[in-house]
Amino acid sequence: MISFGPLPGGPEGARATGTGDFAELLRLHGNSRAPAEALHASAPPTPVEATTVLSFHYKDGVLIAGDRRATAGNIIMYDRADKVIDLDRDTIIAIAGSPAVAFEMARTLQTSFQYYRRSQLQGLSLGAKVRALGKLIKDNLPMTLQGVGAVVPILAARDSHHQPEPSLYFYDALGAQFQAVDFAVSGSGSPAARSVLQWINRWSGQPTSLRDEKQAVQLALQLLDVAAESDSATGGVDRRSHVFPQVKLLTREGPRAVPVETLRESFTALEAAQK
Repeated sequence: MISFGPLPGGPEGARATGTGDFAELLRLHGNSRAPAEALHASAPPTPVEATTVLSFHYKDGVLIAGDRRATAGNIIMYDRADKVIDLDRDTIIAIAGSPAVAFEMARTLQTSFQYYRRSQLQGLSLGAKVRALGKLIKDNLPMTLQGVGAVVPILAARDSHHQPEPSLYFYDALGAQFQAVDFAVSGSGSPAARSVLQWINRWSGQPTSLRDEKQAVQLALQLLDVAAESDSATGGVDRRSHVFPQVKLLTREGPRAVPVETLRESFTALEAAQK
């Protein structure tokens, strides 16, 4: 448990209380999340991985989705993993990679955004949120190089006061961030989903940005099902157990999860259309 008593560091500690920087506050109290040191084991443990996630712009905002499967090597560890997480009322993250590290990143960002909002009486800017996630990914580089803790997420965010239209960002393993104009994908099943999205946006005559909510949700289910066909680590739509992907929408009104019943109806309609 973190105890926020008198701050060490004299004037430095006093100045930190007014910055709204949660990470700096942790550092001053000796709770900094320092980069992990390299392991000296001859064989690292088999990491648990969570894939696949994708996002794209549609007519009303941004859709962000992820399958539910988590694997360790060739073992299916869990088939109901939640990979699409609300960070606040303006921000959604989709994780691909190590769930342990990704969930810690999500919790750190949730607390950091809330701490800044309460201490500064205003929310973090969109740019600051994007960079905050990039810094966490960069700090995780030692784990990434060990091959046991890589995380390459997707971020959907908006600035409700200055930029209500949602934006979409993706990252590399070093923490560099890039804004996606059309779509972003990550995870082991992403090559298949990327190929379909590239064809749709260039040649189909109906790019994702012109599709309504119903069409966007159906497309997300199709993309994850296609990814599952070519990647054993991707769960897609589990027809036997009726486990559906997570699908969330970020619009000018804020984030919203698509109910499982809606996903079931959409997928049933897709299958019926093929008969």
